Amino acid sequence: MLGDSMQVIDLRSDTVTKPSRGMLDAMMLAPVGDDVFGEDPTVTELEERLADMSGMAAAVFAPTGTQSNLLGLLAHCGRGDEYIVGQSAHTYMWEGGGAAVLGSIQPQPLDFEADGSLDLNKVYLAIKPDDVHHARTKLLCLENTTGGKVLPLEYLQSIPSFCRENNLASHLDGARVFNAAVASRVSLDKISRNFDSLSICLSKGLGTPMGSVLCGSRELIKEARKYRKMLGGGMRQAGIVAAAGLYALDNNIERLADDHVNAQLLATELAQIDGIELVAVNTNMLFIKVAHGYAELRKALFSQGIIFPKAANKAGLIRLATHLDVSHSDILRVVTEIKRFMR
Repeated sequence: MLGDSMQVIDLRSDTVTKPSRGMLDAMMLAPVGDDVFGEDPTVTELEERLADMSGMAAAVFAPTGTQSNLLGLLAHCGRGDEYIVGQSAHTYMWEGGGAAVLGSIQPQPLDFEADGSLDLNKVYLAIKPDDVHHARTKLLCLENTTGGKVLPLEYLQSIPSFCRENNLASHLDGARVFNAAVASRVSLDKISRNFDSLSICLSKGLGTPMGSVLCGSRELIKEARKYRKMLGGGMRQAGIVAAAGLYALDNNIERLADDHVNAQLLATELAQIDGIELVAVNTNMLFIKVAHGYAELRKALFSQGIIFPKAANKAGLIRLATHLDVSHSDILRVVTEIKRFMR
């Protein structure tokens, strides 16, 4: 356990952020109502705000990004339909198999390309023929960012025509879409306009304690609201948490650039340390390999209030993520402690 007075630097994920004083004040002062009845003004404001920012007609607030993604998949696909998705995509690998378990939607995973995209030629080949032997391929699901990688705008702009030509709908898991927008120096709608639906998580880089929003057409969102209720995601005086989202939209988007700078700084410093291999750095994420003694390194860092992931993945990669609770000086402190251990 860490001491109560110890300053903690947690690089495991950008989900570990704590609400700021300003965010907490906004939450406490939020006007509320019963959102299941459609009467919470703060939730309505958040939904309308993100619908407008994304250039879509409507939106629905959900407790988590896993649920908002699932709402999108359920609204697009029926039982026995199929969606095409990345092999390591969050909706396929990290959301409990919800689309298959709860929606009887068959995933067709494909390997990501080096830039985080799905090769549309490979997507085309994966689309099933219209035949009784096959699931009906209905949806293409992409992720931006994925592993911190920002999908190229030119690639995104090719999605609408590809989907029209192949009778597919499209969904974007935009858990970190604002990282992508900031890194690309474009507004959100320049990305979202290329998709039929978009899931935006508020509890990652934007720093809220919970919440995600699904944006899409009025018809799609009407269907998604029904599924939200079915899945237990209908919340009553939810304006208390929606207010955190509004605060984040006003205060925490542009500052994502600071997280990207801090990730680059950490990557540059770690790459110079013997025994550590920098594999990749993109937006607020970096991936490293530690030649030996990672468990001991992690233990030593933990004793100094620095938290790294428990273990490397099967490929030996350790993912580190910067966020609004990690400053420039925190990065330098992390580097100092690693050098002290590795020397």
